[in-house]
Amino acid sequence: MTKDSGELTGGVHASPVATVFVAMAAALGGFLFGYDTSVINGTVDALEETFGISSVALGFVVSSALIGCAFGAWFAGALANKVGRTRVMMVAATMFFISSFGSALATGPLDLVAWRVLGGLAVGAASVIAPAYIAEIAPANIRGRLGSLQQMAIVIGIFAALLVNYVIAQAAGGANEAVPWGGTAWRWMFAAESIPAFLYFVMALQIPESPRYLVSKNKFRQAKKVLAKYVGGDVDAKVDSIRESLHSETPPRFADIRGSRLGLMPIVWIGILLSVFQQFVGINVIFYYSNTLWQAVGFSESDSFLTSVITSVTNVVATIIAIALIDKVGRKILLLTGSVIMALSLGTMSYIFSTAPVVNGDPNLGDTAGPIALIAANVFVVGFAFSWGPIVWVLLGEMFPNRIRASALAVAAAAQWASNWLITTTFPELVTISLGLAYGLYAAFAVLSFLFVLRYVPETKGVELEAMEQLESEAERRRSKRLTEKG
Repeated sequence: MTKDSGELTGGVHASPVATVFVAMAAALGGFLFGYDTSVINGTVDALEETFGISSVALGFVVSSALIGCAFGAWFAGALANKVGRTRVMMVAATMFFISSFGSALATGPLDLVAWRVLGGLAVGAASVIAPAYIAEIAPANIRGRLGSLQQMAIVIGIFAALLVNYVIAQAAGGANEAVPWGGTAWRWMFAAESIPAFLYFVMALQIPESPRYLVSKNKFRQAKKVLAKYVGGDVDAKVDSIRESLHSETPPRFADIRGSRLGLMPIVWIGILLSVFQQFVGINVIFYYSNTLWQAVGFSESDSFLTSVITSVTNVVATIIAIALIDKVGRKILLLTGSVIMALSLGTMSYIFSTAPVVNGDPNLGDTAGPIALIAANVFVVGFAFSWGPIVWVLLGEMFPNRIRASALAVAAAAQWASNWLITTTFPELVTISLGLAYGLYAAFAVLSFLFVLRYVPETKGVELEAMEQLESEAERRRSKRLTEKG
């Protein structure tokens, strides 16, 4: 043992309140994640009018933050392994703060893209650090519920962005109108993000470093103190178990995720595909373009803003359901159920938009089809919010072995943001072809997501983080056996 090994009596009882507090503090990054990616919703039409840009350019402006997200996620794992989880949170908070003011003061689409990319870097980093940190500091029996706080924070961030957008737009009489206190409404929509960004930085200063990171740096006494306060149990045994799971005296490296199959370990590919399917069902089309979408089918601007807020509330309520169920029924059954609901609701939307008459280039849904489409959209949000929304983040935070967690999560999150960018960028062009085609594609991916989970995704309910490697080894043996039998 090193000079920091220390001794701490085992069998201690953790403080549940303290554990929930640090999980909520880390999840505040998820709030900014949701806010930053959704605030653009209320500004889309105003940006198009202010800067006079085409639909292709508009799609790029909307999705530009996602480029930063992918890079932020990719590098966050290596940075977190080097300097720690909490320091990365502080860096992300600073970038959120700067990006909010830069976006608010943008003079054209190019500099707006630059500020949005900076904010995206922060979102990408937060999307990796929050689930990893929460999983590493949470007891196994409540890890799913605490991990779901990340998604709860995301959906509350989405709700907050849409609500702030709605209030500001109402005060100004439109997103491109002047507010009573001075300035254009859409600029204040961006600037409002600076407040939660500042709070995130302050909260990151208050929480302890991850015990798994501390052990990786041979800071055993500090790790034991954190485990004693937030996890409990036999902390000496936990530290020994963490040390064994790290396998090596050298710090975790990005190269640790390499494997024989297409260059990566099988469990990393499962994480990547979970991330891809989470985005390919088209959930962010609802949150990025819903105002524009509902106006296109006959809703007024005010009603479109209000409809988006209602959809966001639905998202929050369904996420609460996930938090209540995840540690009781498990991760896998929720994912499968969500895939079925999403496939049916997206299929319904595809049918309605495909069969609606087109008036002046836009589908005219009418008094019957319009409400059905709105209900189907909200059912889709419910299906996603109690399953693929929170569960994917929980799985990404817990399914990887200790040594590769940050690096593997970084790769999976980068894949998620790349997929998000692809869906967001292509949607405006798909709309010019057919909304029915767009939702039909998303419905097909929902069906594929069901088959993928059924075959490949492991159940991690109640499994200690240090036992994840054994779980993956058993899954790998089963996969090898199936391949041998087929051969």
